[in-house]
Amino acid sequence: MDHSQMDHSGHMGHGGDGMDDMCSMSMLFTWDTTNLCIVFKQWHIRSTPGLIASLIAVVLIAMGYEGLRATCRVYERKPSLPPRKDAHEETVTETTPFLRPGQNRDHLTRHSHLIKSLLYGFQNFYAFMLMLVFMTYNGWVMVAVSLGAFLGYYVFGNHTSATKETACH
Repeated sequence: MDHSQMDHSGHMGHGGDGMDDMCSMSMLFTWDTTNLCIVFKQWHIRSTPGLIASLIAVVLIAMGYEGLRATCRVYERKPSLPPRKDAHEETVTETTPFLRPGQNRDHLTRHSHLIKSLLYGFQNFYAFMLMLVFMTYNGWVMVAVSLGAFLGYYVFGNHTSATKETACH
């Protein structure tokens, strides 16, 4: 179908300025912030103060990811169960610390694994969202993500290796 004769001047739902106020999506590296949107069309940067506030938000979001990673590491290290006794020693009873009445060791292990699984899923979702932020291909936003990762690791990663387990962000 030939669209060359169609009138494209009335773009529905784009505001009074037509295409001038639409989010721009660059697939190449750029420092241009004109009509920059970060992940969502609602996060549309239209001014210098908006850009600065958004960059600060991106730094804080990236720091939050490092905080979440630290929280997951603390949870992993925390003993969720008392050590198992040998068959010849005292058996685990319902009064054993960490177990509620009616709860056995296997139930607590499943519950602990469920929490670790939820933390793992949220951590991956967070990492992929940061990857999308980085993939605006805007240099300012990329620097903000990297600065947030640096500051987050500086604040939360003092007892961990600097190597990454995931490839995102």
